[in-house]
Amino acid sequence: MENSRIKEFFKLGEVANYFVRVFQKPDPSKPSNFNLRMMHGINKISILMFLAAIVIWIVKRLA
Repeated sequence: MENSRIKEFFKLGEVANYFVRVFQKPDPSKPSNFNLRMMHGINKISILMFLAAIVIWIVKRLA
């Protein structure tokens, strides 16, 4: 019972799926507009900045 609750808490299916999709090349068969491309571009930048901040924070904590 305890193990399944922990698994459920750390379940990141949809979030992980978005991380994979946002860094893939766009599908040419799907329609895309300028606003959608800019939104995904800003999301890419924010994800990378967040990961860089986490790495810097961990390095400072360990040093």
